[in-house]
Amino acid sequence: MSKIKGSDVLVKVLVDWGVKNVYGLPGDSIDTTVDALRRQKDKIKFVQVRHEEVAALSAAAEAKYTDKIGVCLSIGGPGAIHLLNGLYDAKMDHVPVLALLGQVTSKSLNEGYFQEVNTAKLFDDVAVFNRNISSVDNLPDVVDQAIRSAYENKGVAVLTIPDDIPEQELKGFYKSAAHAFSLSTPEVDKMQVKHAVKLIRDAKKPVVLLGMGAKKAGADIKQFVEENQIPFIATLPAKGIINDAHPNSLGNVGKLGTKPAYEAMRNADLLLLFGTNYPYRPYLPKRGQAKCIQIDLKAENLGKRYSVDVAIQGDTAKVMKELNRQGRIREDGSFLSACQKNMKNWNKWMQAKRELNTSPLAPEAMAAYIDETAPNDLVYSIDVGTSTSWAARFLHVRESQKFAISAWLGTMGCGLPGAIAAQVAYPKRRVLTLNGDGAFSMVMQDFVTAVKYNLPIICVVINNQKLAFIEYEQQSAGQLNYQINLADIDFAKFAEACGGIGIVAKSNTEFKKALDRAYKIKDRPILINAYVDDNAPLPGKIVMDEAKGYMKFGQEYLENYWKIPELPPLKDIMRQFF
Repeated sequence: MSKIKGSDVLVKVLVDWGVKNVYGLPGDSIDTTVDALRRQKDKIKFVQVRHEEVAALSAAAEAKYTDKIGVCLSIGGPGAIHLLNGLYDAKMDHVPVLALLGQVTSKSLNEGYFQEVNTAKLFDDVAVFNRNISSVDNLPDVVDQAIRSAYENKGVAVLTIPDDIPEQELKGFYKSAAHAFSLSTPEVDKMQVKHAVKLIRDAKKPVVLLGMGAKKAGADIKQFVEENQIPFIATLPAKGIINDAHPNSLGNVGKLGTKPAYEAMRNADLLLLFGTNYPYRPYLPKRGQAKCIQIDLKAENLGKRYSVDVAIQGDTAKVMKELNRQGRIREDGSFLSACQKNMKNWNKWMQAKRELNTSPLAPEAMAAYIDETAPNDLVYSIDVGTSTSWAARFLHVRESQKFAISAWLGTMGCGLPGAIAAQVAYPKRRVLTLNGDGAFSMVMQDFVTAVKYNLPIICVVINNQKLAFIEYEQQSAGQLNYQINLADIDFAKFAEACGGIGIVAKSNTEFKKALDRAYKIKDRPILINAYVDDNAPLPGKIVMDEAKGYMKFGQEYLENYWKIPELPPLKDIMRQFF
């Protein structure tokens, strides 16, 4: 009977499941597994990062881009603790990730040994599957179960492996369940579809809100809104499922959204929620205002945010195909026309912002030029902060492009790890990450990871020497700004010191030249240190509580400093309030 090391069987199971990349750092309690990865390096690429948080964020991003499980590993103790932020990002954005954690040897467990941490307890909240490996005999079975669970529950599976177990030999043959595994979805309830058709037919002002659960249903939803003359709004992570420039699109809704989207929600008499668990209730129609049809794979989401009249549990693509089989349901295009007219006015206003020509450069114009020059297959990795605002407002993402953010956790520092994962997963595509200076500095050490692996990511740092999004959050809450200013870093010099390309841009002309140059470089990462004006990323619609907050901030500022604070132009405030 043949014998094989536990670590080699573990890696074989990963290969069976189609894992192409593992992100992490080697170390004493995980080195046996890393050694097995070395022996299979022609099948799985081990991407060595400089911080375990980046490993987990990269694994989560790869899962978002590819719909395949992302894998990260770390030593036990401090390395495992570092993974948590990225794993929570995966949990909250509902993507499958496997985390392999080292641990002290079996005989040293529970003795308070060096770097021994109770990982089972520590990772209990983040994981849908959380196991300690106790024997080499069950190692491949548990790895198999972990991956199945991560896929089925769209979440994080965590395996803690004592250092001695992968070194032990396994007797016999193990065949993983990878090739036999498939996820089934509920059959479409045709009676529910019939009820939905009646509501759609009777509606005068229907609005579609689509989310990531509609990722594979874009073409079907596009057909539906076109045939039935319905405007649609995308949640931010769902940008590009249908081209942002589609004539029925009202952009995004919420603080980062458009005023036409907000106003459409205020007037809607039918809300169609397609694959979204959108949490911001104040940006949905008022309670009792609209009928609601919701499609979601998870029954627990149905009616969670808005009272539903027709709740369809199922795969959004399947349900949309059934709806489209009903043919054209409604003929009235008056509400769509009104929304399109509203959107035309909004786009005219946004065009003026896109054409701003200032020094330091206007972040709106910077984002606009990224949008205008983006290749059809560009992969976007967007960080959290004002970078999110400018991406939401000025990037028109196409179906052929890819777009990812930290949507539900909203963790700063996700942009660079996401770009690394995107370029590793799609080596023939260009990848661009948009980051604020505060967010980028949290993970900037891993720019050298992109250098090491010759990843030609384009990293744009929006440099205004402050936590700008926090600045406006404080103001809208009526608080004086405190501890938001950041010391300037010459990020271009840093990039050069890492072995990449660093470019400074302080005007529109300089930024355009820098971005044009960046696209021509294909053998190393490029960082553009873009010094920008401190322009306010005002909400598409300023609601009353925010208006009261700005007024309180102005009063507090005047009383403390005896001068009127600098605020966004009055015309912008008035346009977005009324």
